[in-house]
Amino acid sequence: MFVCGSSHLYTVLTAMLTVGVVVFRRWIAGGVCCCSVHLAGKTVLITGANAGIGKETSRDLARRGARVVMACRDLIRAEQAAEEIRLATGNGNVVIRHLDLASVYSVKQFAKDFIDSEDRLDILINNAGVMMCPKGLTEDGFETQLAVNHLGHFLLTNMLLPMLISSAPSRVVTVSSIAHKGGRIDLDDLFFTTRPYSPLESYKQSKLANVLFSRELAQRLKGYGVSSFCLHPGVIYTDLGRHVYTSFPLLRPLLSLPNLMFMKTPRQGSQTTLYCALTPGLEALSGRYFSDCAEKEAAPEGRDDVVARKLWEESARLVGLNETI
Repeated sequence: MFVCGSSHLYTVLTAMLTVGVVVFRRWIAGGVCCCSVHLAGKTVLITGANAGIGKETSRDLARRGARVVMACRDLIRAEQAAEEIRLATGNGNVVIRHLDLASVYSVKQFAKDFIDSEDRLDILINNAGVMMCPKGLTEDGFETQLAVNHLGHFLLTNMLLPMLISSAPSRVVTVSSIAHKGGRIDLDDLFFTTRPYSPLESYKQSKLANVLFSRELAQRLKGYGVSSFCLHPGVIYTDLGRHVYTSFPLLRPLLSLPNLMFMKTPRQGSQTTLYCALTPGLEALSGRYFSDCAEKEAAPEGRDDVVARKLWEESARLVGLNETI
């Protein structure tokens, strides 16, 4: 009797634990984009589309019938991802193009080629990014995280604005992070030339720059039919955090296998991007910040219109953009 009773108790506890894990994982997953919009005849451009949430976003949009342009630095990995998406969705209209956001020349060349070869641009998703990498300078002399996460996308978006406007109603979706909270835009030392470099502070600055850029873009695009949104995708298990181990080795135990259950999968992490890109009627919320498929209030530093305008002007100067909208 005791053995049978113990066995039954074990079964009950196992079942309860399983249900608990399932419920917890659903809670961790957050919001789900339930939009049924189809995108036949529409063109979507996604940066950093060969892995992580960029790849999952590309897969979903391809399944909806869009022409998906995957802008990636590594063309070999990009083609592998694109072929996987073509086979999975049956959409052969998935193409790759080379883009290195750390290079002003590459961004300008990409934008020129895109304008020359594409008829329209309905959705631009600024997804690519680097996270907490060691200090480095790009070929243009920019600190790497600000260059890739903000300046490259700033230049790309501005150069493609005429096409976005001609394709209106259209959208620009910029992937930021909850890490923008506590960030600080140091307009006198954006590249940590005089202040001590911190991978975390640099990352927070770049993510805050995403929020401010998206907000200022919305202000400048009023009346043009182009909406701008930014978002926090959640804490996601991807290779984006590979530099974290180097900068903060004490975090390694926190990112071990048992703790992966506290993180979203790339597919779950793509949901808010899809929500911002697809949900009908969202135009009235242009310039706002989203998380878990819902509008959330950005941190106070992400709602500073004065800093947003100054950052825009300084960004334009740095990348050599003489005319902006």
